[in-house]
Amino acid sequence: MSTLLGIWAHPDDEAYLSGGLMALAADRGDRVVCVTATRGEQGTSDPQRWPPDRLAAERATELARCLRILGVTEHHWLGYPDGGCAAAPAGEAIAKLEALIGEIRPDTVVTFGLDGNTGHADHRTVGRWAAAAFARAAAPGARLLRSAVGERWHRRWAPLNEGLGVFEPGYPVVVPARALTVDLVLDDLTVQRKVRALAAQRTQTATLIGAMGVERYTEWVREESFVEWTPPNSGHIPCPSCWWDLTTARWQCAC
Repeated sequence: MSTLLGIWAHPDDEAYLSGGLMALAADRGDRVVCVTATRGEQGTSDPQRWPPDRLAAERATELARCLRILGVTEHHWLGYPDGGCAAAPAGEAIAKLEALIGEIRPDTVVTFGLDGNTGHADHRTVGRWAAAAFARAAAPGARLLRSAVGERWHRRWAPLNEGLGVFEPGYPVVVPARALTVDLVLDDLTVQRKVRALAAQRTQTATLIGAMGVERYTEWVREESFVEWTPPNSGHIPCPSCWWDLTTARWQCAC
């Protein structure tokens, strides 16, 4: 790849799900761009210490620090409320992403799948937006890679994940190894860099790293998995008002 675009919901999604991939691409000299839909202002169990405005500002600073560690210098905010992506105007959000894809011309887009990896509503919504924008605006030959929970990782870490409450009820959707397009087990230097990037987002990770210990946490985040998706070739030629709806698996049109 020569241009990698990540489209995520909250600060820290990009590092957890693609931090190693981004670092490897940046080290290779590729252009790496990150898009974040929200500032994660609701991501706290202590809202008195971290009211939304204060937490949003802090998480923006943390994300900038994280991206620098990964070698990423281009970032865009979509500006939607944390926890409110499903209620945001989909057409507007898709148009923003379509414009970014048209401007950046990525060879590879990484984002959430229909399951949102963890089942989080913001994750699932951003995954739908990204796929719809990709279907309309991606250059020929570009790839859309959707984050997946691999069977090997799930088998190893299921008891821990259950205790942490990582996944929404009914999730994860587990993908067998043979179905993965990208199945990364990060080398020591890359995963250590990824852990530094995650540690930079301390409002989200400090407590967890402290509880797990750095060594175990490092093993927990060592793997990154993706499956490839392309819109079916239905013969439909989308107009400027069309977008691909992953929920119904068909083109929707506002014209």
